[in-house]
Amino acid sequence: MQQFSELNLCPSLLNNLAKNEFVTPTPVQAQAIPPIMEGRDVVATAQTGTGKTLAFSIPILEALAALPRTKTVKVLILSPTRELAMQVSEAMHKYGRRLGARVLPVYGGQPIYRQIKELQRGVDVVVATPGRARDHVARGTLSLDEVAVVVLDEADEMLDMGFAEDIETILEATP
Repeated sequence: MQQFSELNLCPSLLNNLAKNEFVTPTPVQAQAIPPIMEGRDVVATAQTGTGKTLAFSIPILEALAALPRTKTVKVLILSPTRELAMQVSEAMHKYGRRLGARVLPVYGGQPIYRQIKELQRGVDVVVATPGRARDHVARGTLSLDEVAVVVLDEADEMLDMGFAEDIETILEATP
Protein backbone atom coordinates (compact mmCIF):
# COMPACT_ATOMS: atom_id res chain seq x y z
CA MET A 1 0.00 0.00 0.00
CA GLN A 2 1.48 3.29 -1.11
CA GLN A 3 -1.31 5.66 -0.02
CA PHE A 4 -4.38 5.57 2.20
CA SER A 5 -6.52 6.18 -0.89
CA GLU A 6 -5.73 2.60 -1.97
CA LEU A 7 -7.68 1.24 0.99
CA ASN A 8 -11.16 1.99 -0.32
CA LEU A 9 -11.98 4.05 2.77
CA CYS A 10 -15.13 6.13 2.99
CA PRO A 11 -14.63 9.65 1.59
CA SER A 12 -15.12 11.37 4.97
CA LEU A 13 -12.34 9.36 6.57
CA LEU A 14 -10.00 9.87 3.61
CA ASN A 15 -10.70 13.61 3.68
CA ASN A 16 -10.01 13.74 7.41
CA LEU A 17 -6.70 11.97 6.94
CA ALA A 18 -5.69 14.21 4.04
CA LYS A 19 -6.74 17.32 5.94
CA ASN A 20 -4.29 16.29 8.67
CA GLU A 21 -1.60 15.60 6.07
CA PHE A 22 -1.81 11.81 6.35
CA VAL A 23 -1.56 10.54 2.79
CA THR A 24 1.14 7.87 2.98
CA PRO A 25 0.93 5.20 5.69
CA THR A 26 3.85 4.44 7.97
CA PRO A 27 5.26 0.88 7.85
CA VAL A 28 3.21 -0.30 10.84
CA GLN A 29 0.06 1.16 9.30
CA ALA A 30 0.75 -0.40 5.88
CA GLN A 31 1.26 -3.81 7.49
CA ALA A 32 -1.55 -3.69 10.09
CA ILE A 33 -4.47 -1.94 8.40
CA PRO A 34 -5.27 -4.42 5.59
CA PRO A 35 -5.49 -7.52 7.83
CA ILE A 36 -7.47 -5.60 10.47
CA MET A 37 -9.91 -4.49 7.76
CA GLU A 38 -10.26 -8.17 6.81
CA GLY A 39 -11.29 -8.91 10.40
CA ARG A 40 -8.09 -10.69 11.38
CA ASP A 41 -6.34 -10.37 14.72
CA VAL A 42 -3.12 -8.38 14.64
CA VAL A 43 -0.23 -8.00 17.05
CA ALA A 44 1.89 -4.96 16.23
CA THR A 45 5.17 -3.89 17.76
CA ALA A 46 6.65 -0.54 16.81
CA GLN A 47 8.44 2.39 18.37
CA THR A 48 6.54 5.31 19.89
CA GLY A 49 5.55 7.84 17.25
CA THR A 50 5.28 5.39 14.35
CA GLY A 51 1.50 5.61 13.98
CA LYS A 52 0.23 2.59 15.88
CA THR A 53 -2.89 4.47 17.05
CA LEU A 54 -3.94 5.25 13.48
CA ALA A 55 -3.06 1.69 12.48
CA PHE A 56 -5.95 0.38 14.57
CA SER A 57 -8.15 3.51 14.48
CA ILE A 58 -8.56 3.68 10.69
CA PRO A 59 -10.08 0.19 10.30
CA ILE A 60 -12.25 0.71 13.38
CA LEU A 61 -13.62 4.02 12.13
CA GLU A 62 -14.20 2.59 8.66
CA ALA A 63 -16.20 -0.30 10.15
CA LEU A 64 -18.20 2.02 12.41
CA ALA A 65 -19.17 4.21 9.45
CA ALA A 66 -21.03 1.24 7.95
CA LEU A 67 -22.91 0.28 11.14
CA PRO A 68 -26.30 1.62 12.21
CA ARG A 69 -26.25 3.88 15.27
CA THR A 70 -27.29 2.17 18.49
CA LYS A 71 -26.64 2.90 22.14
CA THR A 72 -24.36 -0.10 22.54
CA VAL A 73 -20.58 -0.09 22.71
CA LYS A 74 -19.05 -1.73 19.63
CA VAL A 75 -15.35 -1.14 20.33
CA LEU A 76 -13.34 -1.34 23.54
CA ILE A 77 -9.80 -0.02 23.62
CA LEU A 78 -7.83 -0.69 26.81
CA SER A 79 -4.84 1.52 27.61
CA PRO A 80 -2.49 1.30 30.59
CA THR A 81 -2.68 4.98 31.62
CA ARG A 82 -5.24 7.76 31.61
CA GLU A 83 -2.85 9.88 29.54
CA LEU A 84 -2.74 7.26 26.79
CA ALA A 85 -6.51 6.72 27.05
CA MET A 86 -7.06 10.46 26.55
CA GLN A 87 -4.61 10.56 23.64
CA VAL A 88 -6.24 7.61 21.86
CA SER A 89 -9.70 9.00 22.54
CA GLU A 90 -8.76 12.37 21.08
CA ALA A 91 -7.33 10.74 17.95
CA MET A 92 -10.42 8.57 17.47
CA HIS A 93 -12.65 11.60 17.93
CA LYS A 94 -10.57 13.77 15.61
CA TYR A 95 -10.57 11.32 12.70
CA GLY A 96 -14.06 9.94 13.34
CA ARG A 97 -15.91 13.20 14.01
CA ARG A 98 -17.31 13.55 10.48
CA LEU A 99 -18.33 9.90 10.57
CA GLY A 100 -20.40 10.50 13.70
CA ALA A 101 -18.23 8.21 15.83
CA ARG A 102 -19.07 8.62 19.51
CA VAL A 103 -15.94 8.06 21.59
CA LEU A 104 -15.75 8.10 25.38
CA PRO A 105 -12.58 8.06 27.48
CA VAL A 106 -13.10 6.16 30.72
CA TYR A 107 -10.43 6.35 33.41
CA GLY A 108 -9.93 6.95 37.11
CA GLY A 109 -9.46 10.43 38.52
CA GLN A 110 -12.56 11.58 36.65
CA PRO A 111 -16.07 11.64 38.18
CA ILE A 112 -17.66 8.28 37.42
CA TYR A 113 -21.19 9.72 37.28
CA ARG A 114 -20.29 11.69 34.13
CA GLN A 115 -19.01 8.54 32.50
CA ILE A 116 -22.18 6.67 33.47
CA LYS A 117 -24.32 9.44 31.99
CA GLU A 118 -22.44 9.31 28.66
CA LEU A 119 -22.60 5.51 28.58
CA GLN A 120 -26.37 5.70 29.07
CA ARG A 121 -26.66 8.17 26.17
CA GLY A 122 -24.82 5.72 23.95
CA VAL A 123 -21.28 5.53 22.63
CA ASP A 124 -19.61 3.52 19.90
CA VAL A 125 -16.06 3.37 21.28
CA VAL A 126 -14.88 3.25 24.89
CA VAL A 127 -11.21 3.97 25.49
CA ALA A 128 -10.51 2.90 29.06
CA THR A 129 -7.94 2.03 31.63
CA PRO A 130 -8.41 -1.56 32.83
CA GLY A 131 -9.29 -0.65 36.41
CA ARG A 132 -12.04 1.81 35.51
CA ALA A 133 -13.41 -0.46 32.77
CA ARG A 134 -13.61 -3.35 35.23
CA ASP A 135 -15.37 -1.07 37.72
CA HIS A 136 -18.00 -0.11 35.13
CA VAL A 137 -18.49 -3.74 34.08
CA ALA A 138 -18.96 -4.76 37.74
CA ARG A 139 -21.49 -1.93 38.29
CA GLY A 140 -23.37 -2.91 35.15
CA THR A 141 -22.85 0.55 33.62
CA LEU A 142 -20.65 -0.73 30.78
CA SER A 143 -22.20 -3.52 28.75
CA LEU A 144 -19.75 -5.32 26.51
CA ASP A 145 -22.37 -7.69 25.06
CA GLU A 146 -22.13 -6.24 21.54
CA VAL A 147 -18.43 -5.42 21.41
CA ALA A 148 -17.03 -6.53 18.06
CA VAL A 149 -13.46 -5.23 18.47
CA VAL A 150 -11.10 -5.13 21.44
CA VAL A 151 -7.76 -3.36 21.27
CA LEU A 152 -5.13 -3.91 23.94
CA ASP A 153 -3.01 -0.81 23.41
CA GLU A 154 0.42 -1.32 24.94
CA ALA A 155 -0.60 -4.75 26.25
CA ASP A 156 2.93 -5.45 27.52
CA GLU A 157 2.79 -2.30 29.65
CA MET A 158 -0.61 -3.25 31.09
CA LEU A 159 0.70 -6.68 32.06
CA ASP A 160 3.84 -5.16 33.59
CA MET A 161 1.60 -2.85 35.63
CA GLY A 162 -0.34 -5.82 37.05
CA PHE A 163 -3.57 -5.51 35.06
CA ALA A 164 -3.72 -9.16 33.94
CA GLU A 165 -6.66 -10.04 36.20
CA ASP A 166 -8.58 -6.89 35.22
CA ILE A 167 -8.03 -7.63 31.52
CA GLU A 168 -9.16 -11.24 31.92
CA THR A 169 -12.34 -10.15 33.74
CA ILE A 170 -13.10 -7.56 31.06
CA LEU A 171 -12.47 -9.97 28.18
CA GLU A 172 -14.76 -12.57 29.81
CA ALA A 173 -17.56 -9.97 29.56
CA THR A 174 -17.13 -9.66 25.77
CA PRO A 175 -18.65 -12.02 23.17
